[in-house]
Amino acid sequence: MVHSALIPWLDPNYLIAGFGAYALIGVAFIVFAETGLLVGFLLPGDTLLVITGLLAFPGDKQLIQVDIWWVAGAIGLAAFLGGEVGYLIGHKAGPRVFERKETGLFSIENVRRTNRFFERFGGLAVILARFVPIVRTFAPVAAGVGHMNYRKYSLYNMIGALIWAAGLTVGGYLLGYIPPVAEFVSSYIDVILLGAVVITLIPTVIHYVQSTVKARRANREGIIPLREDEIVLDQGAFDQNPDT
Repeated sequence: MVHSALIPWLDPNYLIAGFGAYALIGVAFIVFAETGLLVGFLLPGDTLLVITGLLAFPGDKQLIQVDIWWVAGAIGLAAFLGGEVGYLIGHKAGPRVFERKETGLFSIENVRRTNRFFERFGGLAVILARFVPIVRTFAPVAAGVGHMNYRKYSLYNMIGALIWAAGLTVGGYLLGYIPPVAEFVSSYIDVILLGAVVITLIPTVIHYVQSTVKARRANREGIIPLREDEIVLDQGAFDQNPDT
């Protein structure tokens, strides 16, 4: 590699090499954890998918010795299962998932933000949320808390997983057919990922600071609990068409 890694733990080459023969399983677990375990929202998930596809392309830099369709299928399945687990967490735990108010990312504003996303896009929010950092982490749980029809949710979840996880992975693989682009991405992946992390972290850090300030102010003035309709999504929102 021409460019040495600035931050090895963010370099997919380093990460996948570390997983060794279990590289695909490792990547799939990261994708699963982002929505299924309510963690991973600070990771550049979109970029990881693209790079994984690129590293599955046959050539000198191929680190995943598995056919791309198996790679895309495994990652798509992991994304789907993550969404299903997230839904079940919300469905079983109910509103108490969000009882800890104004605690960083698990804040009142994030609950409302996710709710507004569903209110605007209806059931399609399950698909669209895959492409929105933070929202894609909370959307499955919010759908479960709101008791969205499980069959309808699973259908949207499957479509979203295929378009986002499998789609971006195959897209990364196709970059291998454009040698200059593939070489640039392979040689400067740590810089690309650092930029992606920074872009992801900036709004997250800003929101965290704002939430902390609001929490301290709320503690001084007396915390106003979330109303039931602010925690549990209106079932009718899931049946709306976009922008209606």
